[in-house]
Amino acid sequence: MTTNATALGTDRTIGVIGAGTMGAGIAQLAAANGHPVLLYDAFDGAAEKGKARIAKGLNGLVARGKMTEADVEALVGRITIATAPEDLSGVAMVVEAIVENLEVKRSLFGQLEGIVAEDTILASNTSSISLTAIARDLKRPERFVGMHFFNPAPVMKLVEVISGVATAPEVAATVFATAEAWGKIAVHAKSTPGFIVNRVARPYYAEALRLYEEQVADPATLDALLTEGGGFRMGPFALIDLIGADVNYTVNLSVFEAFYNEPRFRPSIIQLELVNSGRFGRKTGRGFYDYSDGAEMPRPATVSAGDTAGAADLASGRIDDVLIMTTRGRTARAEARDADRPVILHDLFIEGTTRRLGFTVSPGVSDEVIARFVAALKVQGVAATRLADWPGLVVMRTVAMLANEGFEAVMQGVADEDGIDLAMRYGVNYPKGPIAWAQEIGLARVLSVLDALHEATGDPRYRASLRLRLAAEALED
Repeated sequence: MTTNATALGTDRTIGVIGAGTMGAGIAQLAAANGHPVLLYDAFDGAAEKGKARIAKGLNGLVARGKMTEADVEALVGRITIATAPEDLSGVAMVVEAIVENLEVKRSLFGQLEGIVAEDTILASNTSSISLTAIARDLKRPERFVGMHFFNPAPVMKLVEVISGVATAPEVAATVFATAEAWGKIAVHAKSTPGFIVNRVARPYYAEALRLYEEQVADPATLDALLTEGGGFRMGPFALIDLIGADVNYTVNLSVFEAFYNEPRFRPSIIQLELVNSGRFGRKTGRGFYDYSDGAEMPRPATVSAGDTAGAADLASGRIDDVLIMTTRGRTARAEARDADRPVILHDLFIEGTTRRLGFTVSPGVSDEVIARFVAALKVQGVAATRLADWPGLVVMRTVAMLANEGFEAVMQGVADEDGIDLAMRYGVNYPKGPIAWAQEIGLARVLSVLDALHEATGDPRYRASLRLRLAAEALED
């Protein structure tokens, strides 16, 4: 899709409907970039409160020396309260940020069509509802588009520009250019369940929950492996607790059902039980972790390194007769059987990032060799976590599944490879885009991890994307 359209000029007024956290944030962003803004909310006094929250937040920046009082006054002065939808008749674009309800949104945009000009862009900030479905009854659905910001809108860099079946390419291109003019990283996406981020991110939660169900490790250890080992900002269990286990489970379930019960998106029974117990995370004081006063966060499982004087040299890829290998998705026992010698199998190691490494061993690896391996990691500033002999381990398994979903989304035309990677880096702050990460690891290895998991479990959730398989095969030619 072409993106060489012109952004909406700063002389053009932006209408924002919904003055909650997201709506107020979008209004602030548009005003900060010089646009006159009309802010409307159907609830009496809500728009005024939204504007007041904007001013309060900006005054906090003044107190920290990040803005001047004059700048705040000018920005807030560009936001005018609309008292009725009819006040938006002259805007260039309306961005809706109201309740996530299909019929409510349909009704609103149907009403707006009779108010605004024929060339006014109608945009929805929906995070989960089909853009095509919202636009179904519009007379001019070609001017309807998704403009999905991430919370908080003034801070988070990503904007997903989502096209429904009828969205005109030039409309999506104008919104894309406008988002970029507002300092955002914009990506084009097709209207499918979860769009890019909420779809491709599902394995980050799903694989951690699955590993916990399989008793490979506890939440604190899995979180530590993915943050200290994989470079993710927050572990999946801590993130679920922050989002709310009930909210996260509802999204997981909605994506699963929207994809006709596709096994890759299968929700977790263990998360359902947490929701059933009312332990939703931080907001209830307890989720996967206990947030009550005086409660201590559990520590991840760590192997004591002891004296590093006997540390092994790992550069050779072996300690005595024991092979040191990065996981290819098989168990250490299986790798040792094929190699006809004992094996220490470790998780994905990222140079300059990994500060904790999960590993497992085959039969025949002595305690003395394990101690030398752990001591060698300590010399490099890396903590060691011993895991059960389980296929794929933790970081490699998670990254492989994220990459697989990224390749699948590309194959289905949701976005291109660059769009997927940008969305995941700037929408959820992943250390690397999953497709670029897979290419760095080696597509053949990523494919082998998925194939090994599929063979070991028989679970179709690990079925490799055809696009990933063909890309890996092409590199072998």
